Amino acid sequence: MALDRLLADPQWKVQGLLTTLDRSSDRVAMHDVRGDLVRAQAAMLDLPLIEMTIDWPAPNAIYEAALASALEQPCSQSGEIGSIAFGDLFLADIREWREASLAQLGWSAVFPLWNQSTREFAGEFLDRGHQAVVTTVDLEQLGEDFCGREFNREFLSDLPESVDPCGERGEFHTFCHASPLFRRSLMLEAGKHATRAGRFRSVDYSLR
Repeated sequence: MALDRLLADPQWKVQGLLTTLDRSSDRVAMHDVRGDLVRAQAAMLDLPLIEMTIDWPAPNAIYEAALASALEQPCSQSGEIGSIAFGDLFLADIREWREASLAQLGWSAVFPLWNQSTREFAGEFLDRGHQAVVTTVDLEQLGEDFCGREFNREFLSDLPESVDPCGERGEFHTFCHASPLFRRSLMLEAGKHATRAGRFRSVDYSLR
């Protein structure tokens, strides 16, 4: 949705995508999504992908060093680029950390979705024609039966009141497999379910 907003705003020109991957597993760490799926998303969006690899988990200093290295890659070296957009909605401490980390590198942070009503925003995601599956749930906040479900209105209506409709507090993570921004939808195959650290239940999705 952050990309959706930026593409519709004439003051911005999107030049590429940035993602963080665990070096050993080639996965987006907290989401437990395969790197191949993220690369397929970028291909469907016709945008270059900057891959920022770290050994997960990593302290902030390691993350910031990896970010500095990633921003030296060719598709981020144009003099026209000086900002990175994030999809954060309301976590002020995360926003402040992102802003401070980028400021040290001479970049600025942009938050096109900031302070949206998350319930209304979840509905807007669906109204725009985006489709996603739930890849991971935090079992301390949400039942494992929500893992692997399609992110749709039935899913939203089933969520406990304590859970943010966009999973902004880490209650769940999703992967967008279809979108009006994509050249075509991604066909996914659900693999095994697994639990990490006794807490995070995930489904191993792959491309069909």
